[in-house]
Amino acid sequence: MTGIDDLPVRDELRGKSPYGAPQLDVPVRLNTNENPYPLPEPLVERIAERVREAARNLNRYPDRDAVELRTRLAEYLTDTSGHEVGPANVWAANGSNEVLQQLLQTFGGPGRTAIGFEPSYSMHGLIARGTGTGWISGPRNDDFTIDLAAAEKAIAENQPDVVFITTPNNPTGTAVPPETVLALYEAAQAAKSSMVVVDEAYIEFSHGDSLLPLLEGRPNLVVSRTMSKAFGAAGLRLGYLAAHPAVVDAVQLVRLPYHLSAVTQATALAALEHTATLLGYVEQLKAERDRLVTELLALGYEVTASDANFVQFGRFEDSHETWRKILDRGVLVRDNGVPGWLRVTAGTPEENDAFLDAVREVKKEQSA
Repeated sequence: MTGIDDLPVRDELRGKSPYGAPQLDVPVRLNTNENPYPLPEPLVERIAERVREAARNLNRYPDRDAVELRTRLAEYLTDTSGHEVGPANVWAANGSNEVLQQLLQTFGGPGRTAIGFEPSYSMHGLIARGTGTGWISGPRNDDFTIDLAAAEKAIAENQPDVVFITTPNNPTGTAVPPETVLALYEAAQAAKSSMVVVDEAYIEFSHGDSLLPLLEGRPNLVVSRTMSKAFGAAGLRLGYLAAHPAVVDAVQLVRLPYHLSAVTQATALAALEHTATLLGYVEQLKAERDRLVTELLALGYEVTASDANFVQFGRFEDSHETWRKILDRGVLVRDNGVPGWLRVTAGTPEENDAFLDAVREVKKEQSA
């Protein structure tokens, strides 16, 4: 039988595993940071209307530059951040992962390197390898915050072409202060005029503000976003970035022709018409996240401070064994590879109750 090892796969991909989380049929799934609330019916109807309109022209290619969508995204960013963003500052693609891939295709590649501060979003390293970009794992403190002095040293010594900063960080939930981002940006410019990518996939759930205002006067800074989390549209696959117009022009050198389908653009535009409703769900999830933190602390668990829609908790002698015991009680959380820790996504109140009941039982069993 022919396997992967029998094929002429690139050396840097050999022995690697594809990104993914278990997709198991259990009553409560809190492992993939999805928004648990279905889209409201008025939005579903509006999506149907917009898609119906788009379907009449599916014999034609979609708007290659997604001008209307980028205009609406720019308005959303301006309204929610207070920082003026125009369509020329915005680019959209099929999920934030494609945005990140295009950035690495443009500014990374063979002979170039990227650095991230781990544990963090594992797709940064996977996409780097997939684009032939060398990957450097930078340091964090024991509390999962970025060790600024060590990070600055790593940038100076390695002179990466791309620097990733994830805030709030996945899987830990920790936010990165603006002053840390500014210091790392300055270190990156001093080292190699590197591109600095701030991944804000979970920013709508944060206690603090977006770092979009930092774009002013910093052409090598990029802020990446997604509609998968706060907008409750993980199935849509729509990500976007905000940056200097020159960055938007640059990534178009590597984008595939007509990469955003007319249906995707129509669906995203419909969602952007209902931001007030969707962000109302975000407030509910923030309250539930805070409740999870309070309850887990009361049970005696350690909890990493979270600005996202998930909570990292521990510590466990065997995190995978604890993951399995929680799963045996019908609740799926994430064993994300951080030794001694697990991650749970904030769900509906009922889902969170089921999770808390499960961990109480596991705690009692492990303490017996």
